[in-house]
Parts: sequence; C-alpha cells; structure tokens
Amino acid sequence: MLTALEGAYGDRADAVTVAGRTASYEELLGAAGAVAADVAGAPAFAVTATPRLETVAAVVGGLLAGVPCVPLPPDAGAAEREHILRDSGAAEVEVDFARRSASWSGKAAAPEEPALILYTSGTTGPPKGVVLSGAAIAADLDALAGAWQWSADDTLVHGLPLFHVHGLVLGVLGALRTGSRLVHTGRPTPEAYAAAGGSLYFGVPTVWSRIAAAPEAAAALSGARLLVSGSAALPAPVFRDLERLTGHRPVERYGMTETLITVSGRAGGEVRPGTVGTPLPGIVTRIAAEAGAEIGELQLTGPTLFSGYLGRPEATAAAYTEDGWFRTGDIAAVDEADGVHRIVGRASIDMIKSGGYRIGAGEIENALLDHPKVREAAVVGVPDADLGQRIVAYVVAEGVTGAELTDFVAAHLSVHKRPREVRFVAAVPRNAMGKPQKKLLLEGEFDPNSR
Repeated sequence: MLTALEGAYGDRADAVTVAGRTASYEELLGAAGAVAADVAGAPAFAVTATPRLETVAAVVGGLLAGVPCVPLPPDAGAAEREHILRDSGAAEVEVDFARRSASWSGKAAAPEEPALILYTSGTTGPPKGVVLSGAAIAADLDALAGAWQWSADDTLVHGLPLFHVHGLVLGVLGALRTGSRLVHTGRPTPEAYAAAGGSLYFGVPTVWSRIAAAPEAAAALSGARLLVSGSAALPAPVFRDLERLTGHRPVERYGMTETLITVSGRAGGEVRPGTVGTPLPGIVTRIAAEAGAEIGELQLTGPTLFSGYLGRPEATAAAYTEDGWFRTGDIAAVDEADGVHRIVGRASIDMIKSGGYRIGAGEIENALLDHPKVREAAVVGVPDADLGQRIVAYVVAEGVTGAELTDFVAAHLSVHKRPREVRFVAAVPRNAMGKPQKKLLLEGEFDPNSR
C-alpha cells in the first residue's frame, strides 16, 4: 500500500519530517521493520500517537506485519485509555526509532484485512473501534490523489493529530502512497506552516482561522499549490480572508472515520465557500429527505467504507439502511445543477425544528460569522413549549448586542431563522480537530456565562 517504501521514488533523505526530526524512506522502513518483528502475530497493538517519527514507524510497522494499529490520543484520560486497550485487546508498544532497525520479510495482510482501528466517540456510550481495511485506505488515497492532483512532486505540510483520519490516514499514509515529502510541524502554528515551504497544506478550520489572523504567515502560503480544509465546516469569512491573503480558494472535503473521505472539491475546479464538492470516484451519495424538503440525511456507498465497529455487530448493522446505504447522520443538500454538496450539520444536533420549519444550524452560524464583530458561533436548538425548539446562539464577540445579532441574521436569512436567544461566551468548546462540542452546550457541561 505504501509505494514510496517500495523504492518507487528512490530513497529521499528528507522523506518524512516530524516536529523537526527527519528520516529517509530507508530509515523509516528499518524502524518499522523492528516494530513489525515485535508485534507479529498479535491481534492488535496500540501506540500513543504523539507527533513523533516513532508514531509513523509504529503505524507502518503494523502494516508490514499485517497487525492492526490502534492509535491512542496522547491526551486521553485513564478511563478512556483503559477502555480502548481493553476493547481492542491491544497491548501498548514502545518504539525506539533511533536505536532499533530491522528488515522485514514476513507475509503482508490481504487488502481486506484490518489495517487500523480508530476509536471514535458517538453521541452515547464509550468510543467505538472503527475497523479500516488496507483496501479501503488505498482506494481513498488514490481517489484523493486524483482529485487534488497529489503527486511525488508535492511537499505536504500539516500539524494535525496522528490519531484521526485527517492527520494519520491522509496526512501520513497519503504521503507514503503518493511519494510526496511530508513535513509535520508538530504544532499547527501559523509560523510553522509559513516556514515549511510546502506545496500542499492540510488544516482544520481552527488552524486556518489562526493563519488568516496572521497576515505575514498567510502570505507565505501564496506559493503553495493547494490548501485543503476539513474535519469541520470552514467559516465563509475565513475562506474569504485566506483567498485575499494567499490567493488560494481553500478546497473543502467531507468524510467520517467510518467512511474516510467521500466528497471533495477538486484542484483546479470551481470552489465555493460553504460547500464540500462532489463525490469521489466510486462513491455514490443520496439525500434521504422528507417530502418537499431540500435537506436530509446524507447516505452513501463505496469502496472506502469501514469493515464495521469492532465487536459490535448490532451497531454496525444499525449504521446501514435496509437497502445497504451507510447512514452518515449528517444533514446535507445537493445542488441539482452541478452535484456540489453542502453539509448543514449533524442530524442529532444541527437539524433544528422550530415553529414547523426545518432549519440547519450551520446556515445561521455562517450568517453570524459574517458579522465583523463575531469571532466564533455555535447554534443549537433547545426545547421550547411553543416552537418545539428555540434557536439559541452561543457567540464569541465584543462590542455588539444580542438584539443586533438577531436582527443581522434576520436581514441575511429568513426571519424564522433568527436566533431567539444569543448567549455570549469566552470560547466555543471544541475537540482536538476543532469541531464545536455542542453536546456540552446542550447538556449544561459548559458554562455559557464564562467570558
């Protein structure tokens, strides 16, 4: 699967750089061979996925030995860590990149066998292990290489966590499959991105927002070929700022741990803010909408889908419709003219039913973010005896009142989409990938009065 390690692109001395440490393909393969010898025959193994060369060597070692790797979030608490290790049956391994090297000639796993087990949190219960096969990963990376014109001539730069699809599958395995050089910045700071000199950059909205707020760093990215944003919706104001400062219109893409990346904008194609492009080759999508509605749950099929939730056949079966389509749980709309997809939000949180209307929270958030004094916004629906759900906006802003923001939204969108209540907060709670944690807002686990 990792063609760069088979010698297809020679042995680049600067093939992989992580947090300032650099390795050639030969050095990486040697360290991975030592890992493969350690884990061969195990059902699975785990590694704390810190941004180090050791994490890259561990994942590659598992692929060599045909043993699925379980990346552990470095900031996982004791209970979460214990659950993942117990649920996966994996023993944690230590990797010594500098001192251990070995060749590996064992039999590789079949493409359909598990390659990675990534744990993802749902709305209820502990995290579930998502089993991804080598075939699914390879299919996705090849489709993205075509969509983004990604090749061995590129230098990929990012500083994303190595226990998620974005940072690990795309950001590490993608480079090793296409042969592009990889520069992982350790931390995704504007200064680190600016200094990296890449042609292809990956980031989440939080990263891009910080870069847009640092004009000198943003200008340094003007020589890049493509900027890619994912893991959450890129606010339209950030899109416009990046275009103004870098000359690039960022490409957005859509995916989940269970599906990998399935929909994306194209390099050299038309890119519009607030959209995630069209399905990748092999992916078929449909919108399950109520009669007369333009938005509904996005469902899909294709070769990039996961093999199932580890040890949870009932949960796996529930993730599919009766006719075999995967239920993403995301609300989307598709432009009838060109097939471009727009993600409205999660069905469980971002679809608000208020006063008989079905309203997407993302649309209101984008409207709020268009106000010059609003830095962050998260919109939820809370129970209301009269409306069914009342639209409430959590906003990070200074020098503006809630009434002014309500009027601003009503003037930009339909009046029924205006927030009924605006709560000012110091920050919107987010996870490691920058996604707003609206569940914390709804369940009262985040202080709405903190500033």
